[in-house]
Amino acid sequence: MKKTFLILVLACSISWLQSCEKDTTFLITESSVGPLLKTSSVSELESIFVQDSIVKDTGAITIGEISKKVKVFEKGGKHLMTLTTNSDSIPTVENIRIFDARYSTSKGIGLSSTFQDIQQSYSIKKIVTTLNSVVIFPKSSNLYFTIDKEELPSNLRYTTSNIEAVQIPGTAKIKYLMVGWE
Repeated sequence: MKKTFLILVLACSISWLQSCEKDTTFLITESSVGPLLKTSSVSELESIFVQDSIVKDTGAITIGEISKKVKVFEKGGKHLMTLTTNSDSIPTVENIRIFDARYSTSKGIGLSSTFQDIQQSYSIKKIVTTLNSVVIFPKSSNLYFTIDKEELPSNLRYTTSNIEAVQIPGTAKIKYLMVGWE
């Protein structure tokens, strides 16, 4: 009786621990994006995304170079991310642009988030104003977020001067979510 009870408790504990494991399929961390690690080489991409489709730059393939841009799609055709590789002797991923809203940071920030969500989750290091957007760089993070100037008040849409955090509406939506690994 005691052995049966002990086996039952042990089996329930193992099952509970397995259910507590967080699904990291769409998790963005400082050193990973889903199954892709910061240290992964370009040659490993096919095995990392074995369930997905990889599309490499055909121009680079025809002249025998390593593709600078690699697109990752789900088997159903949904664009997950675009990877930009570096030119090191063992090429790795340098930048990642997220296209799928299921990807989010451990703080819950993803493509469906707003500027207010970013401010509540991260301290902002710098905001760079470009011709058509503002790029937000959080402190101590490899992430950066782009907000289209169409999300800003009309008097700021065509300015080239620096835009500050207080000028960006909390409801401004993220246009691009990027990860930069050097």
